[in-house]
Amino acid sequence: MGKIKIINKEKEEKSVKADDAVVVEDVAKVALKVPKKKIVAGTLHVEATFNNTKVVLSDKEGNAIFSTSAGSLGFKGAKKGTPFAASKAGAVVGEKAKAFGIKEVDVKVKGVGSGREPTIRAFMAYDIEISGVRDVTPVPHNGPKPKKPRRV
Repeated sequence: MGKIKIINKEKEEKSVKADDAVVVEDVAKVALKVPKKKIVAGTLHVEATFNNTKVVLSDKEGNAIFSTSAGSLGFKGAKKGTPFAASKAGAVVGEKAKAFGIKEVDVKVKGVGSGREPTIRAFMAYDIEISGVRDVTPVPHNGPKPKKPRRV
């Protein structure tokens, strides 16, 4: 197999097989790459379910720039649906939006989970103006047929 050279902070060269997993030490520096184009305004889509909270940042046309969820941040099981996990997801997207140079966003919230408000509050901490918040939760009309009454 091929060899990969890894140079760490002490400028020490190590030779590692290509099969071995390479762990990047500074994950934060890798995540905040300089964007190709500056985007001034965008849309923040928040989907808060009982089991998870998904956050997507897109431009005004709807093209996704960055997305994350409570599950992708390492929360497992029932902890994914908590307000704390949602606030962490909002903070990650806020940091990324600040790096992209976004000045204002329009927020669209979908779902009935407990992560609706904490996501927006954590996002607001990064000095990005929120022009409006819209609830786009789908409302069923008619819906499925109810169960028959139970006979005892």
